[in-house]
Amino acid sequence: MMSTWFPWFNTVHVWLFEQLVQPLLFATGNMALAEDAFDGLEWTLLGAIEISFLALVLRTIERRWPLEPLTDRRAVRTDIIYTALHRLGAFGLITFALLSAQRDELAAWLHFNGITPFNLEQLWPGVTDIPLISFMLYLLVLDFVDYWVHRAQHRFGWWWALHALHHSQRQMTLWTDDRNHLLDDLLRDVIAATVALFIGVAPGQFVLLVIFTRVQQSLQHANLRCSFGRWGEKIMVSPRFHRLHHAIGFGHEGVARGCNFAVLFPIWDMLFRTADFHHAYLATGIRDQLNGRDYGQGFWAQQWLGLKRLFRYG
Repeated sequence: MMSTWFPWFNTVHVWLFEQLVQPLLFATGNMALAEDAFDGLEWTLLGAIEISFLALVLRTIERRWPLEPLTDRRAVRTDIIYTALHRLGAFGLITFALLSAQRDELAAWLHFNGITPFNLEQLWPGVTDIPLISFMLYLLVLDFVDYWVHRAQHRFGWWWALHALHHSQRQMTLWTDDRNHLLDDLLRDVIAATVALFIGVAPGQFVLLVIFTRVQQSLQHANLRCSFGRWGEKIMVSPRFHRLHHAIGFGHEGVARGCNFAVLFPIWDMLFRTADFHHAYLATGIRDQLNGRDYGQGFWAQQWLGLKRLFRYG
């Protein structure tokens, strides 16, 4: 995938595998995992490049034009831990890889029984097989699914018990996107990977879809006074549009109606009447935080309290 477009990436990838990963696998007697480890190293390298871009480019823009001053840097440092864990560990990509084996078994069964599996690129031969067009189609379908998953995270109390962690950040920054309970992320990633496999997304396409979505979501959460203008706001989710979703007592309200659930494209909010293009930049967080409810200060405390909320709901 990346090696086709950027030969230097392939050189670095192979060198790191041969010098670091392969000797470790040999020493521990796990050479049977070499192929999976080689692919996993690619995801890790891509995540490292992604984080470097965020730190060097987007963080620089945040420091230059901040919406609000940062007063609790410990909370931001915790969010950075989440970003490193998710983007270097590549939860979604690992889930996709694990499910691929099941997809291959299903494909073999369908072939044996003379059934042609569904593939989105076959909808419009000659057009949908153009890489850019198929990429956009996959992006639209997965974003549509993400919209309804996001609605479900707010609609069902047990899921909100986990997802509330994401909304508990009172100081949103570009790192806030990955501030999620691990179980919440696992559920979302399994759904996304299952849909991607069902509509025929190839591994190389999936990683590009994931990276594009993640970088855009980092921008949405950035500490910036930024909108995309009258028409741009209706094409792509902006920091202003998404901040309203995080606003205290306004944009989410737990299991209540809420607004601005779209992950990439506001068209879904517009179609299903959950869009709000209010232009205020409101304080973020959850209403009950104003009454002293604690969502945890560090990574482990946040994860544990999320489980407690889930068990309490049950």
